[in-house]
Amino acid sequence: MIDTGRNAALAGRPEGLEQLRTLLDTALGALGDAALKRGGPLPAGGPDAAVAAVREAMGGGKFLADEPSAQRVTDLFEAYATWAADLTHPSAVARMQCAPTAASAAAELLAAVLNQSLHSWESGPFALELERQLIKEMASWVGFGDEASGTLTPGGSISNLMGLLLSRDHALKDVDSTGPGSGEVSRAGLAGRRIRPRILCSAAAHFSIARAAGFLGLGRDAVVTVPVDDRGRMLADEARRILGGFAPDEVPVALVATAGTTDHGSFDPLPELAALAAEYRIWLHVDAAYGIGALFSPTLAPLLDGLAQADSVAFDLHKFGWTPASSSVLLVRDQRHMDCLDQQAVYLNPSDDEAAGFTALLGTSLQTTRRSDAFKIAASLLTVGREGMGAWVDACHERARYAATRIAAIDGLDLVAEPLLSTVIFRCRPADATPVEDESAWNAAIRRKLMAEGRALLARTKITGPNGRPQVHLKLVFLNPTTTEEEIDGLLTDITAAARELAESEKVL
Repeated sequence: MIDTGRNAALAGRPEGLEQLRTLLDTALGALGDAALKRGGPLPAGGPDAAVAAVREAMGGGKFLADEPSAQRVTDLFEAYATWAADLTHPSAVARMQCAPTAASAAAELLAAVLNQSLHSWESGPFALELERQLIKEMASWVGFGDEASGTLTPGGSISNLMGLLLSRDHALKDVDSTGPGSGEVSRAGLAGRRIRPRILCSAAAHFSIARAAGFLGLGRDAVVTVPVDDRGRMLADEARRILGGFAPDEVPVALVATAGTTDHGSFDPLPELAALAAEYRIWLHVDAAYGIGALFSPTLAPLLDGLAQADSVAFDLHKFGWTPASSSVLLVRDQRHMDCLDQQAVYLNPSDDEAAGFTALLGTSLQTTRRSDAFKIAASLLTVGREGMGAWVDACHERARYAATRIAAIDGLDLVAEPLLSTVIFRCRPADATPVEDESAWNAAIRRKLMAEGRALLARTKITGPNGRPQVHLKLVFLNPTTTEEEIDGLLTDITAAARELAESEKVL
């Protein structure tokens, strides 16, 4: 029986640990039962069924009820497990969202029970030092030296935001030094500066780059998109042309390269862009949120040649890395560029405590209270090891290559291109006997049909077709190294069956 109300205990206390054992049995039982109930990566029923499931689990009551209920806790566990997307299912190929290792999940539980934070030494001394050492090792992964620094963040978008924050302060500190807005931007602000900041990124860059420009006061219009080739890779010559054409008041803040685009998994030409950034003395930020997986593979690692010349690198280990979200990282080649984040708070990191070695990580992050994400990352890395990480990345790459080969051979499916990492883009093509009026709407409906029936979770995107118009395409994202070729064949059979059923019914959902 789960204790509730006044009998509920704090997790770290002896009586709380006993309650936790009971709750863990309930939770693990819910996970096992859910796998049997689902049948696919998600229960059938679509959005209406998901809404109804939440209402049923709550029993029509409020979250903060007058009378706590052990049964409602059990119902909540069971419903959450049942309606969670099963990331271990071979047909869950919609998102860059991995299933975590058992070790990292156990570490997540321990971290939750102990609830350490990184904003003051006494809030988590081991957690603080663990992150410092992990950041140091990860900096060596990308080729940075001892002067590097970094931090863990809630996600790739925040890592990109922080990278551009550092680049903004670096690029604009001494610009327009005689104006009313001169000096460090984090202190003096942008008002009064007679300049137009510019951020260069590819047309295939992640949307978080433009959003970060808005958050940082530069404005989304400060982002200049550089043309790409047919696989979404930035054209370095075009970047050079744009830089050469800037007016005197246009100040380049950063050149953002993408290592692993969300669609093709393409890598911008890092050596060429690093040389260009050095020539123009521009901050080079590399968004490797997805592409960092290549680093672990001896075969794919050359895709990241030139990464060591970046000023900052963002990447996620809740994609390739098999740790629970959030496990994102920002690395900076020169730790001095993080000085703009430095903050003294007399109740958190007083100077005499810091001088005595009781140092915190308040000055490396946008956050104050911050969880110990390094713990679960360390647990996963220690469990899988470098060779294992490489083998898992290679397995996902091989699954994508197999899927692409099968798609190219199946009548009614059109492959866009061979996969570069672990994404596969394709579209369904209607048979001559059953023409479809709007093929984009039909492809989108195929995806929704598979989701609503709980048979498969696919991604979608838009790719410009031969007619020059963007068309809806479907996308498979392989991050599960245990998926078999037979399971991929079964997934493609489900996709073609759903396409045929919709075409024959002449119904677009």
